[in-house]
Amino acid sequence: MEEIELRYLKGIGPKREKILNRLNIYSVKDLLYYFPLRYEDRRKFHSIDDLKEGEVYLVKGKVIGRNVRKPFKGKNSFFSLPLFEILLSDGKGVVWCVWFNQVYLENILKVNDEIMVYGKVQRFKGRLQFNSPQYEKIEGKEENSLDWGRIVGVYRLTKGINQKNLRKIIFFALKNNSISWDDSLPFYIRQEKKFPNIKESLENIHFPEEWEKAKEARERFIFEELFFSQILVYLRKIKHRLQRGISFKINESVIEQIRTNISFSLTSSQERVLKEILEDMQKVYPMQRLLQGDVGCGKTVVACFAMGVCADNNYQAALMAPTEILVYQHYHTLTKIFRNMGFNIGVLTSSLSKKEKRRVLEDLSKGKIDIIVGTHAMIEENVRFASLGLVVIDEQHKFGVEQRALLSKKGENPDCLIMSATPIPRSLALSLYGDLDPSVIDELPPLRKEPYTFWVEENKRGWVYNLIKKELSQGRQAFIIYPFIEESVQSDLKSLKEMYERIKEEFKGFKVEVFHGKLTAAEKKRIGEEFRQNKIQILISTTVVEVGVNVENASVMVVENPERFGLAQLHQLRGRVRRSIYQPYFVLISKENISSEAKKRLEIISKVNDGFTIAEKDLELRGPGDFFGHYQHGFPTMQIANPIRDLKILQEARRAAYYVVKKDPYLKAPYHRSIKEKIKSLLSS
Repeated sequence: MEEIELRYLKGIGPKREKILNRLNIYSVKDLLYYFPLRYEDRRKFHSIDDLKEGEVYLVKGKVIGRNVRKPFKGKNSFFSLPLFEILLSDGKGVVWCVWFNQVYLENILKVNDEIMVYGKVQRFKGRLQFNSPQYEKIEGKEENSLDWGRIVGVYRLTKGINQKNLRKIIFFALKNNSISWDDSLPFYIRQEKKFPNIKESLENIHFPEEWEKAKEARERFIFEELFFSQILVYLRKIKHRLQRGISFKINESVIEQIRTNISFSLTSSQERVLKEILEDMQKVYPMQRLLQGDVGCGKTVVACFAMGVCADNNYQAALMAPTEILVYQHYHTLTKIFRNMGFNIGVLTSSLSKKEKRRVLEDLSKGKIDIIVGTHAMIEENVRFASLGLVVIDEQHKFGVEQRALLSKKGENPDCLIMSATPIPRSLALSLYGDLDPSVIDELPPLRKEPYTFWVEENKRGWVYNLIKKELSQGRQAFIIYPFIEESVQSDLKSLKEMYERIKEEFKGFKVEVFHGKLTAAEKKRIGEEFRQNKIQILISTTVVEVGVNVENASVMVVENPERFGLAQLHQLRGRVRRSIYQPYFVLISKENISSEAKKRLEIISKVNDGFTIAEKDLELRGPGDFFGHYQHGFPTMQIANPIRDLKILQEARRAAYYVVKKDPYLKAPYHRSIKEKIKSLLSS
């Protein structure tokens, strides 16, 4: 699609061009690919006497009365803003139309004017009315209108432009003869999928004549977006396989020493995954492996074998975790597993003193540290490795692709092992992380017991407290999780403090402490360490324990207001007691009156322990929005497609992309020129 400058399109100009830039529209193509968020059906006029509360209608009629109301004084007055209202009649009935704080309409809408209005009908003080509906005077031009008598696209806006103007601009662009309509999708794919050409598809997505046309056009552009994202994934994988990595030698005595030090046998699932990782490490190209497994399945232990092999080959291994408390827990684990093996293990976080940090950086650059555990502090520019051979990323969804890449760039094509305890539906994992080779640990160690999960209401609080007391009396520990909302930090901190006082009173004789994200790094470290040593028996916490705080002695977790959490987050929280060496209990205390959606979530978490099943259920319940947000790190930014909602199209796009890359991996064929140009464009942006 050849471009003319945006400002020269009809209806734009330099001033409006700047407004469009705020919507990330910088070119004609950006404009035409700025798709509607939704559609409104404005084809059929309804009779006013048929209007029902809560429904959206299009009506037309004559203005038979109007009124301006000034705001009433008083703090709780409904009319805190001036309003303009008209009484509209279509000969069969009358309805009020009200606009708040838009009294200028008095100069536009006059008695006897014929107008169309579109909006939701609501009831106020016994009468039906439209609140701030869209309107237009009837002046005999409605047949060619872009806003009435048709299916109308609704767009995301910014200050300075309205829906009407944006529709006009897009319409003029589609009619512009200076644009050549090159299609990025090859003809044979369009033919197979029965997609219209690019211009027809754009006309149908912006100005559809019927619902089916809009649906077909959206599916075409969803496919296009997903197809090119999968082409990128496959090309990245091909490029990766051409890189020269480190071919590690496996020293069986190192493997056996680690087995001896961990003092328990690996599960068959861990053994299978370990075999896959060690085989990868011996290959000439760098390992790129995704290690998935539920909380407590033993991913870190398996990763330790890889780190041990790396250090034994005189290369350095780096383990990056999202929180300092998790970094120190990993450090304790690694020092136990690698005891008496001669490996020097270091820690790098932003809270280290300048002196400590300087020493660590110097030792790292001179190769004196074999294995380093740290937060994102490891990706800072002044961090240099003598010979980085292995990068291990824990809780990968907490890091973006750029952060992972920055750490890998500190070595010469190091192996990369990416760990995730966040359940991803099996059907999605391959498409979301198609450039990574997947491994799954799908069983728990034999001594680990599945938590008993209970969902109770407020009236059972006494029973819950008795359960905690029973566990504490046997020397065990408990978490109490309290929801924490960023937007109301002060009120949440106050509520957390009130709960602390109540719990302290209820559990006299036991040490109670509060743990939340607003604490300093030093406070978090101290509390985490004291809880690990059983100096604290009850930890009242926000969801910061979702990642980290692994204490095998903690056998109970109580979650307050669980209706405020998603399924995946509840399952992650449950993982904190899943590590217990005793029978764990996971108790949810909800309010009595909660939504039906919240009830479904709590029923599922009460009955299902498997993380992958939870993920599938989460996908069914939550749909595209929030669910995808949890996994989008590392997946190309989407304008119209959503891999969760559009899973079927994603799988079709993946198959088509695989066919293209397998047949023509360097996109040299003339009929793939459009793909090559599109890929160049995506990479440059």
